[in-house]
Amino acid sequence: MTPLSVVRAKARLDRLDWYPRPVRVEKIRLLHAPWFFVLPWLRRFDGFALHGTILVRDADPPEDLVVHELCHVWQMQHHPVAMPLSYVRQGYANNVYEQEARDAVELTRAEA
Repeated sequence: MTPLSVVRAKARLDRLDWYPRPVRVEKIRLLHAPWFFVLPWLRRFDGFALHGTILVRDADPPEDLVVHELCHVWQMQHHPVAMPLSYVRQGYANNVYEQEARDAVELTRAEA
């Protein structure tokens, strides 16, 4: 069963038409994995997306974090090799996929 926070994040991303197909979440797992973020190069992150799994530091992650990481899953569904390799080529700070995930959060956030 898809976690409710992933379903809510999908609903937000479905408002964007950035890719030919909407993000598929049927097989996405959201795992609380604080041990993963102890690794020195991952300490600054609160979430990490793999092709079918989103790892999060906190047991109850903020919705914006789930949207950001699910956007990365969506990117990998359309660019399964280019997206992960972009971090080797472009790094993190100026990565186009990272900026797109940040934009997805901002553009789909509910108005206060």
